Amino acid sequence: MKFLDQAKIYVRSGDGGGGCVSFRREKFIEFGGPDGGDGGRGGDVVLQADPTLNTLIDFRYRQHFKAERGRHGTGRQRTGASGADLVVRVPVGTEVLAEDKTTCIADLATPEAAVVIARGGRGGLGNARFKSSTRQAPRIAQPGEPGEEHWLWLRLKLLADAGLVGLPNAGKSTFLAACSRARPKVADYPFTTLHPQLGVAEVGGETFVLADLPGLIEGAHAGVGLGTRFLGHLERCRALVHLVDATGADVAAAYRTVRTELEAYGAGLADRPEVLALNKIDAVAPDRIQPIRMRLAAAAEVPVDDVVPVSGVAGTNVATLLARVLTLVRAEATAATLSADFAP
Repeated sequence: MKFLDQAKIYVRSGDGGGGCVSFRREKFIEFGGPDGGDGGRGGDVVLQADPTLNTLIDFRYRQHFKAERGRHGTGRQRTGASGADLVVRVPVGTEVLAEDKTTCIADLATPEAAVVIARGGRGGLGNARFKSSTRQAPRIAQPGEPGEEHWLWLRLKLLADAGLVGLPNAGKSTFLAACSRARPKVADYPFTTLHPQLGVAEVGGETFVLADLPGLIEGAHAGVGLGTRFLGHLERCRALVHLVDATGADVAAAYRTVRTELEAYGAGLADRPEVLALNKIDAVAPDRIQPIRMRLAAAAEVPVDDVVPVSGVAGTNVATLLARVLTLVRAEATAATLSADFAP
C-alpha cells in the first residue's frame, strides 16, 4: 500500500426535505383542515478517526462525499424521514484543514475521535404548522434548508514516540531496520526514503514507535524537497534522534543544517528533547572516531559523552542509543500526563 499523507476532498451534507401542502379529506368530515407534514432533516458528514487505517490512499480514488438528503413531508401530518449521516473514516492523527491549507478545523489525534464537518439542512415546515384561527386553510409550506458544502484538506501526521532526523544518506533507514522489524528501502545514494516509515523498537521489554523520515535539506522549512510535509510528522513525536554521518566532510555543518531547519519550521520542534548520534562508525578508522565525535559535540554544545557513536550495519551501540531514547520518551509522557491532570 502506498503511503499518502495529504489529500483534498469535497464534502456536502444532505439538504432538508420540503414541507407538504395537504388537506384532510375524509368522508363525513366537512372541514378537514390542513395536514401537511414537515420535511426530514438532511444527513451530516462526520469525519472519524479509525485506528485500522494508516494512510490517506483511499482518498486518491474518491474525493467527493455527499450525505443523504431528507425526505419530503406527506399528508396526514407525516414527517419525512431524516437523511442518513455519512461517516468518513480517516487515520488516527489526521488534521482537517480548510481550503486555504492553514486554518485547522479539527485534529483527530485519538482513536474514534469524531467531528461533524458539515451539518445537514433543516427540514421545511408543512402547511399544518401555519394554521390559525384567522388562517384556517394555509396553502404555504417551507422548502428544506440546503446542506453545507466544503473543500477540505486532510493532512496525516504520524503518531510516533520518537523521530529520526538527519541529512539525506545519514543512515536513518539502516538504523530503523537494525532496531525494529521495519524493512525500509536502503541504498547507497541519497533520498532512498520517499515516504515516512514506522518501526517498533524494543528495549528491556518495553517498546516505543520510531519514525524514519525522508532526509532534510537546506530550505526544508520553506518546502524545499517537500520538507514541510516531512517536518509535519515530527510535531507529534516526544523526542528526536539526530543522526549525523561520520563519513561526511563536515559533521558540524551537517548538524547545524538540520537544527536550522527545525528552528525555522517552528511548532516547537527545536525544543524537543534530542539524542545525538554519530552514525556509520563502522566506515571510519577507529582512531578517527573520537576526534569526529568531539567536533560534533562542540557544534551541538553538549558533553562528548552525550554523542553516541553507533553503527546500524554492525549494530554497535544500537541498544545504548535506544535506551537513551526510551528514557526521554518516558519522561515526556509523564510530563504530558501531569500537565493534563493539573490543567484547569
